[in-house]
Amino acid sequence: MSLSLAGRSDGWLEYAAVYARRPLLPSLLLLVLSAVPALAQAPPRPPALSAEAVLLLDPEGRTIFAKNAESERAPASLVKLMTLYIACELIEANKADVDELATVSFHAATTAKYRMGLRTGDRVPVIVLLEGVAIASANDAATALAEHLAGDEPTFVGWMNDKARELGLGATRFANPHGLPDPGQHSTARDLALLTTRLLADHPMSRPLLGGQTFIYNGRVYARHIPLFSDPGGVQALKTGFTQEAGYNLAVSAWRNDRQFLMIVMGSRTRAQSFLDAKRLLRYGFVETGLETPPEPKPRVTPRRGPPRRSATTAVTPASLR
Repeated sequence: MSLSLAGRSDGWLEYAAVYARRPLLPSLLLLVLSAVPALAQAPPRPPALSAEAVLLLDPEGRTIFAKNAESERAPASLVKLMTLYIACELIEANKADVDELATVSFHAATTAKYRMGLRTGDRVPVIVLLEGVAIASANDAATALAEHLAGDEPTFVGWMNDKARELGLGATRFANPHGLPDPGQHSTARDLALLTTRLLADHPMSRPLLGGQTFIYNGRVYARHIPLFSDPGGVQALKTGFTQEAGYNLAVSAWRNDRQFLMIVMGSRTRAQSFLDAKRLLRYGFVETGLETPPEPKPRVTPRRGPPRRSATTAVTPASLR
């Protein structure tokens, strides 16, 4: 099975604007023109976010926006990014094949939800397990994949931690291949951004997996409904994660004008809010790097006041006139 995504070229889109409405006195004209660059370079207002930790990187890997990016948090299913890294590395090194069959163990079939419904003894193509991990975020698929590739889950987790050290993920520790809560498992937005960047760059087969929205296994259609994929922001690779401890997490890669932006969102309050946080961050990044013009400020509307209202009065008749 062929998995590929065309490479992308670099290039910046720059913009500038100069306004002149009417002739001005030389001194006043000089004053106005001297103020134009300052106005043009005024940074956009930072987005209002619900997430506890975020990181947005520009195409050169520079930080555009950060909030608690070095704080250790539960990664939830963003752990599966490393599971995919190890699997893709083995496949691209011809040490595994997407068409070979993995036998599902009882341990894998009974991994806590979310599951794609694998049963003990099922023989499942590796490509289906990869899709289950990337698209359905299925924990049973992650466990079955780890056991098939390494022989058992602990060995695979050891590989994950070895690779984390090799990639320089100094604040990251893995305890399982799926991301279910474990006190020994933690990462940061900064580390997860590096992991996502390396996964997409080192292993091109991961791109269509993380950009996929549906796959079929045993006649059942597995789909994820991610509004960011239909947004014009250019999102082409995305991984979600959620546990009660972690909140709602996202790893997002978006391309605009052949330029790749990378974003991590951790600890949003709701699933919808995590997508809104991501959308706001992308818009902020596009404006900050000159790929979009900032929105025009909304004019303040002063409500019109009508004539003063007369208070209701009650006629009182003196007792002497009753």
